[in-house]
Amino acid sequence: MTTPLIIDTDPGVDDAFALALAVASPEVELIGVTTVFGNVSLEDTTRNALRLLALLGREDVPVGVGASRPLIHPHPHLSSAHGSDGLSGFAHTLPEATRGPDLRDAVTLMRELLEQADRPVTIVPIGPLTNIALLLAAHPYLKPKIGRLVVMGGGVNGGNVTATAEFNLWSDPEAARRVLVEEDVPTTLVTMDLTRRCAVSAEWLQALAGKSEVNATLVGLTPDYLATYRRFLGWDGMAMHDAVAVAEAVRPGILRATGFPVDVDCSYGPNRGALLVDQRLEVSNPKTLDIALDTDLDGLRQFILDRL
Repeated sequence: MTTPLIIDTDPGVDDAFALALAVASPEVELIGVTTVFGNVSLEDTTRNALRLLALLGREDVPVGVGASRPLIHPHPHLSSAHGSDGLSGFAHTLPEATRGPDLRDAVTLMRELLEQADRPVTIVPIGPLTNIALLLAAHPYLKPKIGRLVVMGGGVNGGNVTATAEFNLWSDPEAARRVLVEEDVPTTLVTMDLTRRCAVSAEWLQALAGKSEVNATLVGLTPDYLATYRRFLGWDGMAMHDAVAVAEAVRPGILRATGFPVDVDCSYGPNRGALLVDQRLEVSNPKTLDIALDTDLDGLRQFILDRL
């Protein structure tokens, strides 16, 4: 029996690969996509999501438009790693969507999909956690309908947008804290410590592009993102952060997770948005969060390649 899946996203190059992996995986049924501000504006993330679903032949999946800003403080700036349009300037190479966003906003769409589901739903938030925080705050009675959250975000050993904070958590720390610290929904957090280690090479991308026209189009969205990660990694490749989280949703246990007490820094200082992980094994804390720390790196890359 397939697992119903909702992806909350801010496409984003790695989000594009994540959506493609979900569509290509028979273990899950993509029942909804919701959009959030993040890598680019909400208008652009929504347009990108609609066009990506058109490319993937899944325009039947409803797209709910979500938050355009964080819960409390303004968003300082948008990501430059993904280019001006979120897809390295190549969003125009995707097919035009033949249908627009769902009439229901993101939270309403998720609420109705959860209410209608006949089995637990996995939600994969791969952008700022604003929509998820609003869903859980407004409709706490739906928490038993959520089988698991698989969240891409945070860094145990530092960040990428600041020295201590990863982009998704930094974009809305208050929302991140509500979801990761204050709520009691089963959650696996896939941090950038692991997703960077899962980075794929230019040769991997070339192999993928040769498999189909759809894959060639996906790889065609990567130039700006690749250029950024050449600097970050020191070699010709890129991290597919969000696709790693979707891989865990598709095949639970493909990532190896350990439970730790966590917090999110919501102060308005240099550590804003940082994930605080208490790794003191002698400390007893009943509230822990499963953090994915390891995987078979080559096996994961091959799994994604084979699926796509």
